[in-house]
Amino acid sequence: MKPKLGSATSDRSAGVLSAVTGASRLRAPLWATLVATFFGAGRLKPGPGTWGSLATVTVWALASSRIPVMHRTWATIFAAAVVTLIGIPAATLAARASGLKDPQFVVIDEVAGQLVTLIAVPLAWKTFLAGLILFRVFDMWKPFPIRRLERLPEGTGIVVDDLGAGVYALAVMHLLLHFGLLT
Repeated sequence: MKPKLGSATSDRSAGVLSAVTGASRLRAPLWATLVATFFGAGRLKPGPGTWGSLATVTVWALASSRIPVMHRTWATIFAAAVVTLIGIPAATLAARASGLKDPQFVVIDEVAGQLVTLIAVPLAWKTFLAGLILFRVFDMWKPFPIRRLERLPEGTGIVVDDLGAGVYALAVMHLLLHFGLLT
């Protein structure tokens, strides 16, 4: 099928967007770009996913220190849920506009997964550092069944696999806390 003038085609096997001569590139709405890149963290190099996770840990450390201890766990769960619900459509729009299945600059998935990792975690530099490292390891490793979650369509697949990595990291984090290895 021949692409129409003014449309963009994607060579997914190469992971690059190839525009038809004279075509205008699709653009995601500003809100979707801001959310998908976590306000630009996803544009930082190298390793935009790590920058997104680092930004999340930093923002959450500052925000959660102002939340009463008895509400922190639920606040973290609520924040992860909100980020997921807003992040899925934002990631979908950003991915469609880029022509890529899972563009590196989309880091809202790291934000959601990193927040899951930090559920019921004490506010301390050791726990934040351990959470950052654990989440990044599981996000890159993608043990079973996380890799399968990437097959879900569009933004759902982009975000949900990172939620899975967050659950794995959360489990290991709480084992470390239980055995006093982060005190």
